[in-house]
Amino acid sequence: MIYKVYYQETKIRNPKREHTKSLYMEADNEVIVRQMVEKNTPYNIEFVQPLDENHLAYEKEHADFSLTEF
Repeated sequence: MIYKVYYQETKIRNPKREHTKSLYMEADNEVIVRQMVEKNTPYNIEFVQPLDENHLAYEKEHADFSLTEF
């Protein structure tokens, strides 16, 4: 399944919506996604969202879609 991870680039500053970024990962479940991002980045994870087929098609068409691999 593909997941969209909303994050802030640092855990030091207070989160601000204007600075929220996202990445896409393929994994078996949300727990694995969180573990991989926490292990490989200094990011502050805000939310992990599973993408269904329609949402994934929209993201591929309208966003800068690329899968992140660690």
